[in-house]
Amino acid sequence: MMAEFNGNPVTVSELQTLALVNYGHFTSMRMENQTIRGLSLHLDRLQRDCRAVFDVELDRTQVLEYVRHAVGDETGTAVVRVTIFDPALEMGHPGSDAAPQVLVTMRPAGAMPPPPLAVRSFQFSRDTPEVKHIGLFSQLRLRRLAQRAGSDDALFTETDGRISEGGTWNVGFVAEDGSVIWPQAPVLPGITMQLLQNAYPHKTAPVTTAELPRLRAAFATNTSIGVRPISAIDGHPFATEDPVLDELQQHYVAIEGEHL
Repeated sequence: MMAEFNGNPVTVSELQTLALVNYGHFTSMRMENQTIRGLSLHLDRLQRDCRAVFDVELDRTQVLEYVRHAVGDETGTAVVRVTIFDPALEMGHPGSDAAPQVLVTMRPAGAMPPPPLAVRSFQFSRDTPEVKHIGLFSQLRLRRLAQRAGSDDALFTETDGRISEGGTWNVGFVAEDGSVIWPQAPVLPGITMQLLQNAYPHKTAPVTTAELPRLRAAFATNTSIGVRPISAIDGHPFATEDPVLDELQQHYVAIEGEHL
């Protein structure tokens, strides 16, 4: 994995606060031959979350320059993650004025989409769901529990039974009439979800686990996986080959990436 901090090779001391205080936010982007789908939306997210997390206006032009420097002339496919945190922030004084810095990492990306996944539901609401923050313990704990129970990942539900999102992905459904439904619940507004909503007809409505038998397909979305079929939720099976899933995947692949 490649890592740069403010355009320079990262050091252990610069990562210390990230590891020990664990306060910040990030976005992950799938780069394909120097282009990124929804690059502007990712930068919008970083600016918006920086205001929410640090009360600071982030310089998106500088962030983009750091990304370009880190990527260099790399071609092919990779996942580029931009993490915003303040290495000077102390655990005992998180209310201090912040000077957020930029960590850019890059790792190989897998094939898109990956194989279908089976998920297990848990009643859970993410803290500050509208922010893509780095506090992932609770999500990863539930992912671990799901995997230890024989599933691939965790799916979250609200106290009223509404389905919200997955551990690190948004979820959508295909109704019997072929319409696409995105759950109405407090969720992270994923970039892949936003791009698909702009490209494909849909509706947003509450979806509960009790309604799963009336839905014909389910899918997960994020920047790394695109549109990934879900084979089962709590043992209830879904078709992993469906014309609507095929169309969603085709629409996503057809979205033109923005050049770095």
